Amino acid sequence: MAEVLTRRNTPQRRRHIVDFVHARGEASVDELAREFHTSEVTVRKDLAALETNGLLLRRYGGAVPIPKEMTESAPLLSQRKKAIAREAARHIRDHNRLIIDSGSTTAALIPWLEKSTGLVVMTNSLSVANQLRMLEREPTLLMTGGTWDPHSESFQGQIAEQVLKAYDFDQLFIGADGIDLHRGTTTFNELLSLSRVMADTSREVIVMAESEKAGRRIHNVELPWAAIDILVTDEELGDDAEKIIASHGVRVIRAAID
Repeated sequence: MAEVLTRRNTPQRRRHIVDFVHARGEASVDELAREFHTSEVTVRKDLAALETNGLLLRRYGGAVPIPKEMTESAPLLSQRKKAIAREAARHIRDHNRLIIDSGSTTAALIPWLEKSTGLVVMTNSLSVANQLRMLEREPTLLMTGGTWDPHSESFQGQIAEQVLKAYDFDQLFIGADGIDLHRGTTTFNELLSLSRVMADTSREVIVMAESEKAGRRIHNVELPWAAIDILVTDEELGDDAEKIIASHGVRVIRAAID
């Protein structure tokens, strides 16, 4: 048994960790490391990834199963985010240089980065950075630095912009508070310039946003459609809305919700 487990890859090991924790009711990091013949550092990364995907809950020194009442009340929105992240990840290639902006939808992309090698990822989000550090196949991590903005929970300002301008990126993954069908993506945040610098320094701009954000009336245009290459949303976006967005030269991908 032990010999077989050592040869299993990361997804297989994580599935067995979920089964093990559910069978025992709880498990410590030390116990899991012994059972699966791996290091405690690897186990902690496994548990972080499993928690991000809603499969386990981390507790001090270990993990427990997700309570039944939490799984039954899990919002559809989380399924939308997962579907959008799955579709967005299909555009990532090995050794790509990425920017991942702050936000819960863009953060849903992180577990999928395990499938690629040699990635370089820049972010202005401490949350995104911490989740990237938990990946077993950890990418090269770059931080913008700058001034901390508590509203967006990200770094902003001239220093962050100057750092970004010093690099060249293949792709930007960015969210949106709203989608104006005629103007572009919109935001409640008055700090717009960093998002535009992110777009300017990236060869391909991919917006990740749920369909319910289409038509929201928000006065701040974050990125005009001319700056966006792809919108990844969910299957609830209407045909008429898709046609209007596509008319601006944007490729629209509607992800199926599991």
